[in-house]
Amino acid sequence: MSYGSPGYNPYGQEGEAFPPQNAQVSPQAQQWFAMVDQDGSGEINASELQAALINGRGEHFSENACKLMISMFDKDASGTIDIFEFEKLFNYINEWVQLFKTYDQDSSGHIEEAQAFTQMGFRLTPNFIQFLVKKSDPQNHKEISVDQFIVLCIQMQRFTEAFRQRDTQQNGTITIGFEDFLTVAIGCFY
Repeated sequence: MSYGSPGYNPYGQEGEAFPPQNAQVSPQAQQWFAMVDQDGSGEINASELQAALINGRGEHFSENACKLMISMFDKDASGTIDIFEFEKLFNYINEWVQLFKTYDQDSSGHIEEAQAFTQMGFRLTPNFIQFLVKKSDPQNHKEISVDQFIVLCIQMQRFTEAFRQRDTQQNGTITIGFEDFLTVAIGCFY
């Protein structure tokens, strides 16, 4: 596992037509799409996705998590995803949930210890891990639910990719201008 990525490029290959010709959607993804598409529009927005996803605490996924996931697969930047984009998201969420379950050893629906980040290849201090936990759950400061885990991992992955692009010497340090920093920071959250 490298830098929080579940292992594939959700955007497809460079220049790939979307959806691919003769694309078929799995019956399971079709069934879930029909349940999530509450208004029957043939498109799913972040609100519909949020209404369908429940974390281990019995709460709906956060609005931030749903918007972030929709934006990752929304090829035409419409704010919605069609059934082909949904299938990619469906598979992506399932991979994150399976990864989360490997760290949720007591099946409580949350990770009490943030060792997951270390095991995923991030070299982070205990203080920084505590900071991540605190930021992901301002009320509790001790647990990370599956939706918070997905958001943190996606953001860490995006920041890591942006950092690597600027780390031309591959020595773990960069010099960055203020506007470039803001571009990275804003781009990683939206």
